Amino acid sequence: MSLPDDYLKYPKRGHGMDHDRYTWSQLHERPNVAWPNGARVALWVVTQLQWFPMDMKPAVPVPGGMARPYPDSWNYTLRDYGNRIGVFRLFKVLDKLGIKGSVAMNSALAEMVPYLVEQVNRRGWELIANGLDMGHPHHGDMDRDEEAALIRGVLETLRGLSGQPVRGWLSPIRSESMNTPDRVAAEGIDYICDWANDDMPYEFRTASGAIHNMPHAMEIDDQQVLITLRHTEQEYVDQLKDQFDCLYRESESKGGRIMAISLNPWVTGQAYRIKALEGALSYIMGHDGVWSATGSEILDAFKGQA
Repeated sequence: MSLPDDYLKYPKRGHGMDHDRYTWSQLHERPNVAWPNGARVALWVVTQLQWFPMDMKPAVPVPGGMARPYPDSWNYTLRDYGNRIGVFRLFKVLDKLGIKGSVAMNSALAEMVPYLVEQVNRRGWELIANGLDMGHPHHGDMDRDEEAALIRGVLETLRGLSGQPVRGWLSPIRSESMNTPDRVAAEGIDYICDWANDDMPYEFRTASGAIHNMPHAMEIDDQQVLITLRHTEQEYVDQLKDQFDCLYRESESKGGRIMAISLNPWVTGQAYRIKALEGALSYIMGHDGVWSATGSEILDAFKGQA
């Protein structure tokens, strides 16, 4: 039986990507980037402070969400541990090593525990919007107006409580609708952290003009490595070191690089894991040419060379 002539003809086939959000390019073909004071690697540590509601019924599955019959006190209290105890271990380590952090926070948690916002401000760190809570991920079936109102409310809350401009956006579980970038850009967001397809910032088109996507780490996220993949703490340390070593080598001839580390206090804030994290960060900070900075500081330095 022969195939019809149009069997391999697809109406949407064509050169390029299936969206026009950014120009496709290869990193090795771009101009080298120079960081302030001749730094080779910009260290961007992002601590995620999130609220997982006990009665969450999201429209899409949420990794790390409630997984047992209601009320799931096991998972709820483990996440709550991070915001009550684990985060302060992370603060202590970052302070000790002189690392300037960024904190991605749900607006619902900021309202419930404004003390955490105060801790971010006291350190001169940056606050990044992380949606309403982990029970409200953005997704393709969201109503445009409802999503716009949700984003506006999140940013009004975080900006009002912190007094910061809140320039960055990380969607809960990194999930977006097709309109999320347009909606956050319309509310004054300068960069998003949801797209994991580069090691450096790149220009991202929206209906309100160009913003940027920042290389927020996914593969070396502590939850991904230690919880999802069930690697050991030593394997996690080795992966952080290997990631840094590769970027540090590349920076010698290819210009500045970004080492992004994503931390969840309920994971690496555990008493038996904090030593491993401190060891990995100490290793990184022990190298010459490491610039510890916030997402906005890194983006501004990057854009200043465009």
